[in-house]
Amino acid sequence: MIAKKRWIGDTGYLKGGLICVFLVFLVIGCATAPGGLDPNIKGPQVVVQPEAFTLGVVSVTRTPIVFTGKGFQPDDSVFIELLGVDKKGEKVNVPIADADVDSNGCFTAKVSTLVKVTELLRAKLGSNKKMETTIIITQPTIPPGVYTAKAVSMESDAKADCKLTLMAPYSWDKFKDWVGMRKGKI
Repeated sequence: MIAKKRWIGDTGYLKGGLICVFLVFLVIGCATAPGGLDPNIKGPQVVVQPEAFTLGVVSVTRTPIVFTGKGFQPDDSVFIELLGVDKKGEKVNVPIADADVDSNGCFTAKVSTLVKVTELLRAKLGSNKKMETTIIITQPTIPPGVYTAKAVSMESDAKADCKLTLMAPYSWDKFKDWVGMRKGKI
C-alpha cells in the first residue's frame, strides 16, 4: 500500500488558519464609534472631532478640527478656547474657534487654518518664489498633551467643555513634513 504524503493545504488547515487570522485582525482593527453629543444631557455640551491628532505640520493643516455643541441659547454666539496652554512660561487660554448658535441651540465651529498654524504649530504663513502660501516654522509647536477645550456663550452663562488630545508627531508625520520642506511648502 502506498501512503500519500499529506500537506497542510490539502486538509484545509491552512485555509482555516488564514481565515481565523483575518477575522482576528478584523475584530482588533474595529474602532469604537466617535464620541457624539449625548441626547440624555439637557444642558450645554460640546464635542470635538477628531478627539486626538498628531502635531505634524502636514497632519495639522490637513485635518479638519470641528467642534459641535448643543444646549446653548438660540441665536447666541459661542467662543471656544483651549485652556492652560503654555506660552512663554505662562499658562494662558487660547481662543481657537467661534460660531453662531442656530435656532435649535446647536452650533458647529471649524478651526481655521490660520489658527492651526499660529496657535497649534506656532508658525507663520508666508509665500515661496512661486507665490504659493507656505508655512514658516519659527518655534516649537504647542506642547503635546491633553487640553480642555471650553465653549463659552457670549450672551448667557452657558459653558461646556471637552478634551482635546495633541500627540507628538509620529515618524510618518516627520517624513511628510520633510517631503513638504523639500517641495518648498514648509
